Amino acid sequence: MLTTLREVANDARKNQYAVPAFDCVGDIMVRTILDTAERLQSPVILMCLEHNLREPKGFVYLAEYIKAVAPFYNIPIVLHLDHAMDVDLVQEAIRYGFTSVMIDGSSLPFADNVALTKQVTDLARPHGISVEAELGHVGGNELGGAYGTESKLTEPHQVAEFVERTGVDALAVSIGTAHGVYTAEPNLNVERMQEINQASPVPLVLHGGSGTPDAQVQAVVKHGISKVNLYADCRIAMAKGVKRAAAEMTRIDPLPEEMFLPIKQELEQTVEHKIRMLGSLGRA
Repeated sequence: MLTTLREVANDARKNQYAVPAFDCVGDIMVRTILDTAERLQSPVILMCLEHNLREPKGFVYLAEYIKAVAPFYNIPIVLHLDHAMDVDLVQEAIRYGFTSVMIDGSSLPFADNVALTKQVTDLARPHGISVEAELGHVGGNELGGAYGTESKLTEPHQVAEFVERTGVDALAVSIGTAHGVYTAEPNLNVERMQEINQASPVPLVLHGGSGTPDAQVQAVVKHGISKVNLYADCRIAMAKGVKRAAAEMTRIDPLPEEMFLPIKQELEQTVEHKIRMLGSLGRA
């Protein structure tokens, strides 16, 4: 069943767990993630990135597909627009029935980030759509577009003002993670996380969750992280499944379900691990 980020994140913060949020593309990812989450009775957030939505009929094959299958699952499901950089994309997501959107003005000066985010909350609120924004900047190189590569830590003293002026429902923070595959193990700033949590009236979000050691993620979940974004770990799992499928196929005409099975199995293991690690097992 479809719900909002506001609903699942507030419960997660209250009960000190985090909801897994998976960027997803196509049937194999959507179905495997939802089937696994339902089996484990975990709420889940399915996220869509701009470059996938901008493909021909991208909104149809992602948003419309997820909306069609969600009522058949007895768990809370959030349909979330990830890392929108402009208002036009948010407006299109609203038209297609997203229940949550993220506007990312994190590379802008503080005042400009506030103005852009407030514009989006004003658009989304009449539709009951949750809004996530980012303060500080989580860098990386996997999102494409004009997204920066250098991270900038969130300043705790800016948090309360930003939330009050924008009216966001959740706030992504920068405490030492990055998007994509790490070249060295990250070291999350737990002390800063505690300061941010004390200042924030809304649930907090960790981007760049893939590759971050479980113990570090669990440490910041204890201090207000209520949503953890995951993508690279899923891609790594699926690539492993592709290699398995190629090695295991003995026929020149294998059935599609035979070809896809190793991919689904590897992805399922990763999704289950994340659900258990974040403490969302049985929270649906």
